[in-house]
Amino acid sequence: MTTPISIEEQYKMAGGAISTAGGTPIPVNDTVVKLLRYYINEDELDFVIAFKDRKSQSMEQLKQSTGLSEDEILAKAKGLAARGVIFNQPNSAGVMVYRLLPLLNVGTFEYTFMGKVEHSERNREISRLFEQLFNELNQMIQHNYDQLVPFLLKGPAVDRTVPVRVNKPTGQGVTIVVNKSLGTPVERIVPTQEVTQLIEKFDEIALGHCFCRHHKDLIGHSCRQTDLRETCFTFGKSARYTTQQGFARMVSKQEALEVLNKSEEAGLVHKAYHPNFDIRKEETSICNCCRCCCANAIDNQIAPIINATSFLAVIDGDKCSGCGTCVEKCHTGAAFLNDEGKAQRIEEHCIGCGVCAAFCPENAISLVEGERTVRIPPRRLVVGK
Repeated sequence: MTTPISIEEQYKMAGGAISTAGGTPIPVNDTVVKLLRYYINEDELDFVIAFKDRKSQSMEQLKQSTGLSEDEILAKAKGLAARGVIFNQPNSAGVMVYRLLPLLNVGTFEYTFMGKVEHSERNREISRLFEQLFNELNQMIQHNYDQLVPFLLKGPAVDRTVPVRVNKPTGQGVTIVVNKSLGTPVERIVPTQEVTQLIEKFDEIALGHCFCRHHKDLIGHSCRQTDLRETCFTFGKSARYTTQQGFARMVSKQEALEVLNKSEEAGLVHKAYHPNFDIRKEETSICNCCRCCCANAIDNQIAPIINATSFLAVIDGDKCSGCGTCVEKCHTGAAFLNDEGKAQRIEEHCIGCGVCAAFCPENAISLVEGERTVRIPPRRLVVGK
């Protein structure tokens, strides 16, 4: 006689399927199970577990893997999509595809806090559980630093920097220098390098809240850099999904450009995201990130920062006044003042965002063009102290 699988074990199985759905893999611990209970009802567990071996399925495939009727599948998929667990959009051939989303990067966490979240006890508890999960992941990395960090540093770039191109004090364009020593590969796909062009590229643009800052608000650690919250864009198919589920709202190109201008004035960094972390594919979204809340910035870093960029900041020491503005604004802590009081930057840590160049009162910083992948390990802490 087969022993029935407990609900707790079913949640762990669902967590296992979600953990391998892309994004950031996470161990299925008690905190994850507690989170999943908010997002997956007990009568939906079998449906989620059916994605264990195939993360994206058509209706016909789901009928076979779940044993459910079309009406039952539609009902379950609709409920889970509304909670950011399932992505339900047609593929390029017009076939509806149901894809299991990861918990993090980009998945349930991001979609939860992209929408307007009420400060209810339920939502504060969800926020606390995510914060607890982040702390546990940080502890796991620190306790296993020598084994995990070298492995994690080999991963693909999570996001891609799109630089700010105007110096705010002067209104002049940031100087862009082409690195002629870098050959141009034949048939190379060049991602969009100007944020305004990226907006012009899409007809469907949705605007939602910055999920990082929104999450921090709910745990009582509001952003130190800006009061802006609606700064997260999704495009095309992702825009249709986020608006259908109430995570975002469709906006015009004009409103999108206005939000981007405000983001630049606040010193936020434009970061584009691509399907499966592949920058050869068309962008799905763009975030405008602060230094203190973004998980891919230096002040809130847990795992390695891995960023694709086409630029490197270069400082003209003769023009530099040593004001320290670039140090204050630097997203990754790459800028510093040397013993002579002049600005310098750690080349390996510069993501070429152009924020330092945008705010330099002397317009002493230019951007040198050349594709790079920046890999910044997390700081090694003294565990247990």
